[in-house]
Amino acid sequence: MNPPTKLPNIGPVLAAQLNTIGVCTEQDLKEMGSENAVIKIATLEHSGVCINMVYALEGAIQGIRWHGLSRERKEELKVFFRRVQEMK
Repeated sequence: MNPPTKLPNIGPVLAAQLNTIGVCTEQDLKEMGSENAVIKIATLEHSGVCINMVYALEGAIQGIRWHGLSRERKEELKVFFRRVQEMK
């Protein structure tokens, strides 16, 4: 099973955060989904959750650089991220 760092957009810092929330493989991330991963990462101290992280995780799941996400999916993720911000 591939570690998350083998996916696009996942560097060592984000990979460490994913590991902390129990995401150790590509399959773990796909099963959890980008939204659930962001919600869990947001609970970590000094998480640094931002819209780019949301995009990065979704792009990783899709196997593309986050810049290649569809406009529609980016809009959906923006709405989701606003809701996460309101929960804080």
